[in-house]
Amino acid sequence: MMAGAARDAFLQWMETERRASPLTVTAYRGDLERFLVFLTGHLGAEPDLAALAGLSLADLRAWLAHEHGVALNARRPTTQDRAARTRARRVSALRSFFRYLARHHGVDNPAPGLLATPRTRRPLPRPLSGPQALEVPEGVSDLAHTSMAQSRDAALFMLLYGCGLRISEALALDVRDLEQAAAMGNPVAGDGVLRIRGKGGKERMVPVLPQVMQALRRWRHAHPLPQPDAPLFVGVRGGRLQAGIAQRAMRTWRHMAGLPEHATPHALRHSFATHLMEGGADLRVIQDLLGHASLSTTQRYTLADEARLMDVWTRAHPHATDTVP
Repeated sequence: MMAGAARDAFLQWMETERRASPLTVTAYRGDLERFLVFLTGHLGAEPDLAALAGLSLADLRAWLAHEHGVALNARRPTTQDRAARTRARRVSALRSFFRYLARHHGVDNPAPGLLATPRTRRPLPRPLSGPQALEVPEGVSDLAHTSMAQSRDAALFMLLYGCGLRISEALALDVRDLEQAAAMGNPVAGDGVLRIRGKGGKERMVPVLPQVMQALRRWRHAHPLPQPDAPLFVGVRGGRLQAGIAQRAMRTWRHMAGLPEHATPHALRHSFATHLMEGGADLRVIQDLLGHASLSTTQRYTLADEARLMDVWTRAHPHATDTVP
């Protein structure tokens, strides 16, 4: 079996069995394609499984060094931390690929496990303020060209902030999901409970506030074809709304509103978590609502809040500018 066929099988396995995100599959595909092209020149022939089994740690390091040299020669604008993240992703792609080969094709090569993974700093979440986040649904929807799009955008961005969803999770919802949410809610209070399928196919239950349910119901009445199996959020042609369209709409509005570049749909998810934490919500509860697999991921919001408090202190405290003799 040639290495290219094994790579394609691995990526298919990542997509169907592991249910990896499309972005991860795309990134791994690019890394492994570049790796196999390098090996073809490095070894003098297209590699097969036997060639992969015989690769040494020096061979793998040679590829990583080659990629680093390509980036330097291209003079790509990058930071040290970004370069470290790219290398870490490539090491992860190699390790995952060779673990797959060991389990499914008997290719046992310990070299990928010996590669050093550079330490990277995960950027802290940058939420919007409460007033800014509350302004997003109306601000973005006011820029829409049709009444249907206005109702849709208001509901979508209200949902993103009100429930802390990823944009991909919100756009994956169908009309029946809204109907089920209303059925599981309190009819007197007018709230609901959404069943969300997150990363890796993991499901979680997310409560929907009455204000958000009202916006979603208004959109459902304006929906051009509200059949149960239809996408909840649709584009002008009736298909599922693309994330890029929603991101572009918010980008246009933030420029008009004078908001910073980090004011994106995903920033509303950060805002949801940060504002809950500031209100005294337990980290475990926020973890469940966001669908984080690890509590350490949720704890980043604690660090972000500490950084914000320190910034406020340094700008406001009378002694912040004092020098120590």
